[in-house]
Amino acid sequence: MRHLTAALALVATATLTAAAWDPTPEPPQSVSVKVRPGTSKGTGKLTPIASADRLVAPLGVDPACPAKIDIGMRSDAKKAAYATMNVEIDQPLSASRSMLSSYLPPGYELGAKLLVAVPPDAKEGEYGLRLRTSAQTLSVPVEVVPVDRLDNGGNLALRRPVTASSQHTNANYPPCSIADGDRSSNGWAGGNGWNDATGRAWPDTVAIALGSPRQVSRVDLYTLDTERYPAATFGLRDWDVQAQVSGQWQTVAQVRGNTAGNARSDFTPVTADAVRIVALASNGANDYTRIIEVEAR
Repeated sequence: MRHLTAALALVATATLTAAAWDPTPEPPQSVSVKVRPGTSKGTGKLTPIASADRLVAPLGVDPACPAKIDIGMRSDAKKAAYATMNVEIDQPLSASRSMLSSYLPPGYELGAKLLVAVPPDAKEGEYGLRLRTSAQTLSVPVEVVPVDRLDNGGNLALRRPVTASSQHTNANYPPCSIADGDRSSNGWAGGNGWNDATGRAWPDTVAIALGSPRQVSRVDLYTLDTERYPAATFGLRDWDVQAQVSGQWQTVAQVRGNTAGNARSDFTPVTADAVRIVALASNGANDYTRIIEVEAR
């Protein structure tokens, strides 16, 4: 009986461990607001900070994938205090938060991700985003441009419409996130990466419309790959790369046995108006399709 009890405990532990390592139904691991050490100058000021001096927000994209920018403030006070920064944005644009507030030790920085949504009826042009503390205001211009005018760096898939065979509903896995220009897995389950809804059922597909016929000869795929969820255990293993040529899908490349966070597929150039990933297997026991980004060149 003692041996049976021990065996049952071992099974329970193994089951719990496996469940804890399933990255699909788990909510985002990163918190929305982070406090980190900085450098205090003893001025007593709260200084607004932003990750860029300008934000480009595409017009007419899926609202599930808004433009993003990191914002925050630095405390140069000599002692700990509550710090507050107001976030203002010109209409009809909207921001995911109107305020950033926290108790800050001296010399520390407060940071958060800000999402900027552009409604379909917005006009292209420059809008204002202002980060205000009691001591200073930081202005970050927001340039709203049509997708066709984006500087895509040669990536024909950037911000283009995405359709998927399914979408997991346990967290935020929008298909449009595979074409938002963010290759990092750090935002997994928080809007950066697609997870299908049919575990252990294949194939899964995700397609990106290119807007018009374009010459394509390369597709790069980035799958889930972090220290906690490495690609060799949780990433996509087998898939076909397809191009839509004259209304017909053609397989132009195949990837088998992948264990890396990203894989590049080169092929004979074709003129296509869409590219598609046909997922066939993942490396994990849960067998979901997990894709962070797809680029077409």
